Amino acid sequence: MALSGTVSRSVSPPSAMPRSSTRRRASRSTVSFVRVAGITAAVLVVFIALWEGYKALGQATGDVWPFTDIPLPVSTSDSAMPHVWTIVSALFQPASAASSQTLLSYYLEQTSVTLREAAYGLIAGSIIGVVLAVVLRELRFVMRGVLPWLVISQTIPLVALAPIIVVWVGGAGFPSWVAVSVIAAYLSFFPVTVNVLTGLNSADPIHIEFMQSINASRWSTLVRVRMPAALPSLFTGLRLAATASVIGAIVGELSAGTGLGIGRAILTAAYYFSIQPENLFAAVLVASLAGVLFVQAITALEWVALRKRNNR
Repeated sequence: MALSGTVSRSVSPPSAMPRSSTRRRASRSTVSFVRVAGITAAVLVVFIALWEGYKALGQATGDVWPFTDIPLPVSTSDSAMPHVWTIVSALFQPASAASSQTLLSYYLEQTSVTLREAAYGLIAGSIIGVVLAVVLRELRFVMRGVLPWLVISQTIPLVALAPIIVVWVGGAGFPSWVAVSVIAAYLSFFPVTVNVLTGLNSADPIHIEFMQSINASRWSTLVRVRMPAALPSLFTGLRLAATASVIGAIVGELSAGTGLGIGRAILTAAYYFSIQPENLFAAVLVASLAGVLFVQAITALEWVALRKRNNR
């Protein structure tokens, strides 16, 4: 009976520990979320303060540095640098005289087009990047010959390459949005390739030696050891690729002439900058926030995919 009581007491604590451990992890996640949200809000407040402070300085000194005749780098006039509240309020004004749709609604509608094109490009670029990383890892002679060219490919100015891609894709009979997604994929594949290749090479040597000791094939070692080890690096590459894909989609819209997308909306607002400068700043603001949300979606996917690994 005494032994039974001892066993009972020794078994009960482990059953309680997972619950307390789960609560601690949930608490840490909440604290982390609050910390990130607080830092983001603080950065936003600082940015607004710097913007308005710089504008107030320029208005007070006539756009020169105090006590000097040196002009400020950017004019602080309302036509060049509107107040933050002017930019925000413009989002709730009609997009045009002939429409009751607000500018915010219009920009969000155009941004959804851009994000869809960027998502297609990100998916295609990620697949290409993962395949390239595996090939470069398993075929070293290919890596020595191909990797320098991959690096060189990223030095080509996008504004010069985008029209070429648009002409090629259009000549093949595809719609213009395909060209935009191809441009997004072009910018997306490289960070995925580099990060996945780093992750594949970062597998624990002990695990590699174990697979070799049981005479496992290279494919089995790749699938069971190297690919799981590369998952965190994959998501690092995806976050970088997500940002690049949005930039590529916006630039692609300027070259493709789709007539849709936040890129075209930015270009249209730039034409009328002299009379409505706040509209251009508002378009850039919406595009930037959309890019941030796109990256955060990848972060959320990473949290779901790596949750079990992080909880071990």
